[in-house]
Amino acid sequence: MAVDRRPRRRRASPAAVSGRAARAHELPRFVAFLRGVNVGGKHLIAMADVVKAFERAGATDVSTYLQSGNVRFRATPSDVTSIAAAASAALTHRCAAPVPVVVRSVEALRRVLAANPFAGRDPDGAAMHVAFLAEVPDRARVASLDPARSPGDAFVVVDGDVYLHLPNGVARTKLTNAWLDRTLATVSTLRNVRTVRALAADAPASPGP
Repeated sequence: MAVDRRPRRRRASPAAVSGRAARAHELPRFVAFLRGVNVGGKHLIAMADVVKAFERAGATDVSTYLQSGNVRFRATPSDVTSIAAAASAALTHRCAAPVPVVVRSVEALRRVLAANPFAGRDPDGAAMHVAFLAEVPDRARVASLDPARSPGDAFVVVDGDVYLHLPNGVARTKLTNAWLDRTLATVSTLRNVRTVRALAADAPASPGP
């Protein structure tokens, strides 16, 4: 009778599994902002599929907030860029259209909120937004942005973030993603300040349906 001499895999003990889970929850938290999903009936994707894409890319403790592509996760900082790239590639394939991903740490989001130059104008935050940029733009390009482009609206660029006060609404402003992308030569994705506040909060973001 033949004897199977192949080494058998040992199952990890409950203590080892628990230890790995605990270490995963000690990792810093990040938020990925997906651009262009579930907007205007285009590039529709379930948030459950978004979670899977990030988990397969190596993220842990993944959850989503709203349906507009806000993903909260934990990861080793050195892995964040590769996770974002892998998730973007998977979701681009899934949607058959580009799905750029811009990432910020939760701590960075808190600093963004604390530095908001328009905080006094709109405490509720309904008219305040932040465009998160994929790269910090060149100073010359920032200087070329026309402050009078959209009368009644205002913006301030701070490093890789653009603060916007849009009292006439996002639908009417001329301070669009396309304009920012073209002028700053990068990728931008816009979020209302109230969404940013929720994502920067201590409590985990509620998973999307």
